[in-house]
Formats: sequence, C-alpha cells, structure tokens
Amino acid sequence: MKSKTHKQHPQLVADWQTLMRTFIRPENEATRSTLVKYMEQILFGLHDFLGDHVGITEEASLKELAGQFTDTRINRTPEKKLADVITDLIEDIAPHAVNVASPYFIGHMTAAIPFFMVHLKTIVAALNQNVVKLETSKVVSIIEKQILAKIHRLVYSRNDDFYAEHVQHTSTTLGSFVEDGTLANITGLWVARNKRLYPRPGFGGVEQEGMAAGLRAHDLDRCVVLVSRLGHYSLRKAGGVLGIGNRNIIGLEVDAENRIDIKRLKAVIADLNRPAARTGIIAVVGIAGTTETGTVDPLPELGEICAAHGIHFHVDAAWGGPTLMSDRYRHLLAGIDRADSVVIDGHKQFYMPMTSGMTLFKNPLSMEAVVYHAKYINRPGSVDLGIRSLSGSREASSLILDSALKIMGSQGYAILIEHGIETAEKFAAEIKRRDDFELMTPPQLNVLTYRLNPHELRGTPEKKTTDAERLNDINKLLQRLQREAGRSFVSRTTLTLPAASDTDTVVLRCVIMNPMTTPDILNEILDEQLNIYRKQILPDLDV
Repeated sequence: MKSKTHKQHPQLVADWQTLMRTFIRPENEATRSTLVKYMEQILFGLHDFLGDHVGITEEASLKELAGQFTDTRINRTPEKKLADVITDLIEDIAPHAVNVASPYFIGHMTAAIPFFMVHLKTIVAALNQNVVKLETSKVVSIIEKQILAKIHRLVYSRNDDFYAEHVQHTSTTLGSFVEDGTLANITGLWVARNKRLYPRPGFGGVEQEGMAAGLRAHDLDRCVVLVSRLGHYSLRKAGGVLGIGNRNIIGLEVDAENRIDIKRLKAVIADLNRPAARTGIIAVVGIAGTTETGTVDPLPELGEICAAHGIHFHVDAAWGGPTLMSDRYRHLLAGIDRADSVVIDGHKQFYMPMTSGMTLFKNPLSMEAVVYHAKYINRPGSVDLGIRSLSGSREASSLILDSALKIMGSQGYAILIEHGIETAEKFAAEIKRRDDFELMTPPQLNVLTYRLNPHELRGTPEKKTTDAERLNDINKLLQRLQREAGRSFVSRTTLTLPAASDTDTVVLRCVIMNPMTTPDILNEILDEQLNIYRKQILPDLDV
C-alpha cells in the first residue's frame, strides 16, 4: 500500500456541538467539496472511476496488507475529518479492493452494476427504512409485496384473479426478501421441514417442539434433502441450521450434462421410502444454474417425481432465475413453475448491489409454517412483513429492484441475459479451437469451465500422457499467477466429471455477465494464460 503524508490537523474533539455537525451535515466546505468530488465520479462515471482507482486490484500480498491493519484500539477522540476518511478510502483502500466491474473480471457471479444502482442504493441508505415492520417502512412494505408478486408472476404465471387477491393481502404472502441466496435457501427448506414434520395429535409441530420430538412423532430416525452433488454449499448450511445435520443433505450423481441423475434419484427415493429406512424426505432440490457449471437440472421431471411422492420441490434459481425474462432462453427453465419454492438472488443477474435474495412460494399460505410474533413488533393481526421472514431488521432492497425493473424493463434484462449466454457460447467455441486448451463443461447458461492442457504435454501414442495430478497443479498455478498479475481474473474449482470417473479435475471457471465483456477480451485472457504458461510455468517443467 502506498504511504501517504497527510496534513497535520488540530486535535479533534468529540463534544455535542461537533457531533451534531457531523451527524446532520458535512463539517465544512472542504469536506463537502471532497464528498461531492468523489460522489460525482462514482455516481456518474462509475466504470471510469473504478478503472482509475482500482484496476482489477493492485499487486500486494494479503500478508502485507494484513500487517497494516493490526491496531485494535478505538480512539476516544476523533482521528480524522470526513474529507480525510473519504480520501483514504479512495486512495488507500479502493486500489486493494477488487474491481468486479472490469470486463476482464470473469471469474465469479459478482460483476458490474448499472450506474443508476448506486443512486438507488444511496437513496435507500438515506431513507433507512426497516422493512421488518410497517411502522418503520409504511409504503415501502406495500411496494415490497407488489414486487414479490411481480417476480412470483414471472416464475409461476398465475392468472390475474390470483394476483389481484394476494398482491396486498394482509394474511398471505407470495414470498420473502432476505439478504442473500443462502438465507433464501434456508427459508425454503425451513418451510419444507415444517411441512414434513407437521403437527399431529400430541405433537405441536417441529417448529414448536424441535427435531427430536418431530422424529418421534412421525416415527422416523432422520430427515434428508436430496440434491445433485453440484448443489450450493448453502444447502449444507441449511442442514446444520435446521437440525437435520449437513450429512443428510445428500448429493447425488450427475449425468453427462452435469444435471442430477434422474434414474439415481428415483432409486434413492424408493429406497428411502421403505418403512425400514425410517427416513423422511424433506425436499428434492432442483438447480437452475449450478454455481460451478451453470447447468440446469431437468425441472419438469423433478416436478413430476415430487408430485408423485408428495415431496416438497425446491428450486435454487439464485443464478438462473432472471433467464425467465428472455423469450429466447426462458425454455431452459421450463418446469420451474412446478416448484413449491424458488430462490432468486437480486445481486446476481438482476444486477443489484449487495445484498438481496428472495424466496417465492407457490402456495400463498406456505409461510404460515414459520410465523413469529412479538409484543412490541410483528403483533398478531398486523401486516408487518417481519412476521414471515427469517431476517429481522433489513434494508429496503425491494425498492431497488422495483426501481430497476421500471428503468430496464424485462426486455432490458433480457438483452443482458442473452449477451451472457451467447458470449459464453462464442468463448466455448474459441476454447475448442485452440490446441492448448480443453473445454470441460460447455455452457448451458453463461457459465463454463475449461483448462489449460498444453499439446506438448499430452505426449504421443507411444508415450504416456500427462498424468492428471500434474495437469491439476499446472492449472492451479496458472490461475494463481494470473490473479496475482492483476490484469484479468478467472476462478477455478475442482470437479468430479462423469468421463473422468472418480478423478478430481481442476478446472478454470468463467462467468460471463458483464455486458462490456466481449469475445476479443476473452481472447486476450486466453492469450495471457498461454503466455503465463510459456514464460513462467513451462521452463520449470520436466518435459
């Protein structure tokens, strides 16, 4: 981190007068000027600002950075004025953050946001509404119910009468906003658990009496959730939080297209439904856009299986859900309307700032299974949204989504979705064209994986080909060196691919969601990877 010499200021004090100045307005004109200067850059030239102040990230080790943040004392008196703090954030902190808005940053499901999102986030922060209760949000709670109905309609396409009845109904809900996909998945499985371990004579329900009593009342030894082995790790968290144990989030094999193996799923359900198994199936989870490969499970078949067995069908569409706005590609999510609950993340392909997630429920009464009241808030008979929500106090992220949909329209979002899918297809074609790279999982949405597999290491029919472990090590090193160089970024993961039996394969993972990312930029990233290999990795290899 750069060292900087600040002007010496008079000793700052904390008293009532200075506190009130700080609380209600900038301390002085210099502070106001600094604030306006940087806010104008951020609000109206976000991408240029990030390019100037962040890049991908400046080269500095985490150890070096950590060594500069070891002071654990809170000063009794103020250390700096607002203007100096803002300058420090821009000049000292931002360069060591990560510029997720760069078109060369293609490794994670976090990317550029439209410039107007910063305006909307600023307004939401300034209003500081708390949507847990009507008394701290009023019209914002009403808008939240409306936007939930709009997204519910996108997923389930019920008729006008249905939405007219439930959009502002005080005793039903079409879903719940939470902070992210993890909490959204927990919410969906929370409802599913309570539905499976329902009240019966002598048992008030698992929410009241707990898992041990619930298993006894239903004559079970355990409860499980079934999902493909590519399921998001938040599902395992849900197993821990809901008391069924994360080992009972059972990851099933995938087929050649990295989708849950339907034949295997049917066999597992038949086995678990045997009386001797004493196992309750809480839910089957279908994934609409897996985190690692972007693939979509066969949702129509999953819906049929769940309906036939009376199992809660939960779809994790945290990533792929907004694809429904594209007439060209919404068929990829066919069958999602059969789900009992659906998760969508706002801060993924709705391009919202952190943090926003949603759980939607087909049945407007589903969340009655998780109702909570308090004497001072969320009282029985009130219309407080916090009555049916895993989250307590939270900001009005629904206001941002509502505004964004008005600004963009579904067609605007469709253009972004289609750009990502079609650019990923072009990238896959380029990878297959290049002799030194190997496409590992082709894109179904806008995520793909590949690896460097240099032709000179593959050997000839007379020689032994490169062993898997060495190739894994090369790709790990390549990803690290490219990340540390700071010009571009792809992530990596380890997959157990059907074609490779039980061998773990290290792959480079690419997510195309930035509309500024073009095939030319992707070609540059491949060129950079090959150059890193030729100059920094190959010389040390025994070829």
